[in-house]
Amino acid sequence: MTRQSTIGQRRTLRLAAAATTFLLIPAFAHAQATTMPHDLSRWSMFMAADIVVKSVMLGLAFASVVTWTIGLAKTLELSAAKRRLRQATRILARQTTLNEASLALGKAQRLGRKLIEAGVEEMQASKQAYDKDGIKERVVSRLHRIELAASREIARGTGWLATIGSTAPFVGLFGTVWGIMNSFIGISKAQTTNLAVVAPGIAEALLATAIGLVAAIPAVIIYNLFSRGIAGYRAEVGDAAATVARLVSRDLDRSRSALQRAAE
Repeated sequence: MTRQSTIGQRRTLRLAAAATTFLLIPAFAHAQATTMPHDLSRWSMFMAADIVVKSVMLGLAFASVVTWTIGLAKTLELSAAKRRLRQATRILARQTTLNEASLALGKAQRLGRKLIEAGVEEMQASKQAYDKDGIKERVVSRLHRIELAASREIARGTGWLATIGSTAPFVGLFGTVWGIMNSFIGISKAQTTNLAVVAPGIAEALLATAIGLVAAIPAVIIYNLFSRGIAGYRAEVGDAAATVARLVSRDLDRSRSALQRAAE
């Protein structure tokens, strides 16, 4: 074989390889396009997810809606309750007797009226008692029970925030584990570790964890804010109860002085 024929064969092989590469590039690009999803947005990943992962995502989305609904409702309720209570406390502080306080409080001051009524009822029930200190203790006990009841009422519904904040990350993690299991099953069936095959399933699985964190983090923050707000509200109820207890003490001292003057 001559040198010229060898050179010609090499040129022919190079041209054939170049032609083959040129022809395979579109085919490879088409294969990649059919394997890799065109849209990896959050909505497309949700629609492509397994039914279990979809259920987890929907549950977490509902939990997030519940969190913000409770947060808005309790914010309005707590603000209105504090405003009414502060107004009632100011009115009580300006009075000198329980009767005056009862007349000065309006119908809107429901908690203030309950405190006043508790003091009046206990004084009437203990009208024949001689130990005035015992009457004061019983009045304080009644006021304390009203204080606890008001705290429980204003805190109603916040337990859901604690539940969502503590469980949502684990529910999202369950969806992630389930989605990754499905991804590995798909890899074994496809018998390939191509990133185009693996990535969409893992992305769908991780989306469940992301939604879980989106639901949990606001729930924890809102719950902590409400815990501090409810503690402050309870302290203000305690201030109002202490004001009523002072009015009761004054009325008892006046009645004792009147009895002493009558005895003299």
